[in-house]
Amino acid sequence: MIIKNAKVYTPEHRFQVQDLTIRNGRIVSDADPLENEEIIDATGLTALPGLVDIHFHGAVGHDFCDADEAGLQAIADFEASRGILAICPATMTFSEEILNGIADVAAAHKNEKGADLVGINMEGPYISPKRIGAQNPKYVQGADVEMFRRLQKRSNGLFKLVDIAPEEPGNMEFIKACHDEVRISLAHTCTDYDTAKEAFASGASHMTHLYNAMFGINHRDPGPIIAALEDGAEVELITDGVHIHPAMVRFTFHTFGDDKVILIADSMEAAGLPDGQYQLGGQAVTVTGPRAVLTEHPDTIAGSATCLFDCMKRAVLDMGIPLESAVRAASENPAKSIGVDADYGSLAEGRYGNVILVDDALNIKSVIQKGVVL
Repeated sequence: MIIKNAKVYTPEHRFQVQDLTIRNGRIVSDADPLENEEIIDATGLTALPGLVDIHFHGAVGHDFCDADEAGLQAIADFEASRGILAICPATMTFSEEILNGIADVAAAHKNEKGADLVGINMEGPYISPKRIGAQNPKYVQGADVEMFRRLQKRSNGLFKLVDIAPEEPGNMEFIKACHDEVRISLAHTCTDYDTAKEAFASGASHMTHLYNAMFGINHRDPGPIIAALEDGAEVELITDGVHIHPAMVRFTFHTFGDDKVILIADSMEAAGLPDGQYQLGGQAVTVTGPRAVLTEHPDTIAGSATCLFDCMKRAVLDMGIPLESAVRAASENPAKSIGVDADYGSLAEGRYGNVILVDDALNIKSVIQKGVVL
C-alpha cells in the first residue's frame, strides 16, 4: 500500500506532506511501486500513528476483568475502529485467584483482529485503602513480590505496569525488588513528597492518572506530583473533560513536557454506548454524557466513558494542546513506556503500518492496520 500526499506526523514530531509506503505490514522508505499496489490518495488529510492506550478497563458493554475472550475481542474491535491499535488494558483491585483468570484469558488471546493486546496494566490491589476511588476495598492488600511473579509467569510476561501506593507497609520493598522486571507506577496513594521521592529513587518511574486519587500540590507540602516532576517521571492524563480541568492539562504539558505526558482513556464498559447503568469492578456505575460515577457514591468518578482518540481530540480542540504534542502523548510516549515502541506508536521506518487518516476537524476518515484498511 502507498498512502499519497498525506500530511504525515513524522518521527521528529512535526507534520510534513509526503507519501507513506507499507510492505508486509510495516512502514518502509524508498521502495519502488509494486504492480497492482493499493494506492490511497490522502490529499487534504493528516496521517497519524495508530494510538496506544496503556490504561483503560473496557468498552461496548465489556470489561477486561470479565476474563472473557469474546468480550476481550469486542473491546479490541471497538478500540481499533477508533484508531487505537495497541492496547494494554488495566485490571481492577482483585484477589490473586480472580487476577489469575484475567491473566489466563489475556495470555491465550491471539491478536488475529482488532487492536493488538500488547500488555496488562495491574492497577490493583497494591493501593491505599484511603484512596480507593472506584476500586473495591475488599481486595486491597500489601504488595507481594511472589504473587506478582506468579501472575507474570501465568500471563506469559504481559504485565507491563504495576500500580503501587508506596507509603503502605512493605510496598517500598516491592519497588526495590521488581522495578527491573516491570514499570512501577505510583497510584491511589496518600504518599507525601518525601515518600514519593524515595519511591522514585527506589525504581518507580510512572504516575497513574495524575492528580486523581493522590494529594495535590501545596506550597508547604508539595506532595507526589512535584516529586514526579523533579525526578523525571512520566505521567498519565485523562483528558475526557471530566477528570481534569483544561487549565491543569495545559499546565501539565508545559511543566512536564510533551515527552513525559501519556494520554489515557481510563474508560470503562460504557465507552461506545449510550447513557445508562453499567458496572466497574463489580460496583454499579451511572453514566451521563462523558461522566461516569459510582451509583451509590455519585461524588466518586468511576473511570471515563470516552475512548483515547476522543480524549486526544478533546485535548486539542477544547484544551488548547498542540496537535503535535497530543499525538505524541497518545502514541509514541505510551508505546515507549511499556516497551513496545519498536512496533507501535510511530510512523517511522520499520514500525507497523498503523495509520489513522483524519480531516482538519480530527474526524476519522480511515483506519489502516498493518497496511490493511479496516
